[in-house]
Amino acid sequence: MGRQAVEPEHRFGSSPPLTVGVEEELLLVDEVRRLVPAAERVIENLDAAAREAVSTEIFAAQIELKTGICGDSAAAATELGDLRAAVRATGVGLLGAGIHPDDGGEAQLIQKPRYDIVKDDLASLLSTPPSGLHVHVGMPDPETAVRVANAMRLRLPVLAALAANSPFRDGADSGMASARAAEVGAYPRFEVPRAFRDYEEFRAVADQLIAAAGVTDYTYIWWDVRPHPKLGTVEVRGMDVQPSAAANAAFAALIQALAAREVELPSLTDLQREALEESYYQAGRYGMDSRLMVDGGEAMPAREVAARALEEARPYAVDLAGAGTLVEIERILAEGNGAERQRRAFAAGGIPAVLEYLAAAIAVD
Repeated sequence: MGRQAVEPEHRFGSSPPLTVGVEEELLLVDEVRRLVPAAERVIENLDAAAREAVSTEIFAAQIELKTGICGDSAAAATELGDLRAAVRATGVGLLGAGIHPDDGGEAQLIQKPRYDIVKDDLASLLSTPPSGLHVHVGMPDPETAVRVANAMRLRLPVLAALAANSPFRDGADSGMASARAAEVGAYPRFEVPRAFRDYEEFRAVADQLIAAAGVTDYTYIWWDVRPHPKLGTVEVRGMDVQPSAAANAAFAALIQALAAREVELPSLTDLQREALEESYYQAGRYGMDSRLMVDGGEAMPAREVAARALEEARPYAVDLAGAGTLVEIERILAEGNGAERQRRAFAAGGIPAVLEYLAAAIAVD
């Protein structure tokens, strides 16, 4: 297996800075909302344009929808909604949850060279499809990308708390706000990375990790936030996928605005990695009821941290034409995140009501 180092060449600056792209991993389900291993068939039945934006994942009951380079989050929401409609038109259902609430049996895997590497790496850890949300923000140069990635590390706990959307697994409450976070927490290289001094240090660390892991390139380093030289972006990954395209676009708007703020006003605060990792765990465990470390002092209620982040982001979102999209983040603060909504549905009607809630959220796109 050939190993590819992080080359000096990159695509930072290849698109306008602070453009945004979204990748959402969604579950494929049948008419009774059980997982169905139909990813390859679904993609075969899409038109040529949609096939460019829809790809398989290692699990056959999961697909990834990818926007193009978008100037604003509203455009991303439109693209995601159109792609969801195209997939549903093939006759398969979709669910947007970090983990399927009631179908955790042995899931079928897809045979591809890249996936064979992942299967060899993760072995029995691959049990059920974990569905995440990934947001890319275009960066003008490598050093800005590293600085923004360093700063976005500090936002990971509050983003994870807001996005937590997988409390149920195998038909029972997992006790977690994000069972997905617990699932992928056992995977190698799924973690909050260290802060990097500069781009050269990022390259050196990534190259050494590639060699240590025996993988082919840095795309097998699944950090929760990472510079992405091949795309010229910073990619924020550590979130559950949301039920609706509008909610996923809202996270894109928030992350885009927070990245813009960091470009203009570089953060001077950092946390010890151990405290940051603990806050990230607390977010996955308790969601919006967690207490999160912000500045190295006392931990604060997640709702306060989220409200502060939203207000810090808002003026930049206005400049980036994303302020309207943020309404879904405001809705989470007012009505609870996906985990809370799923639990309310369960209290009203058990797992069938949870599945109905998730299906209804897809239907509005």
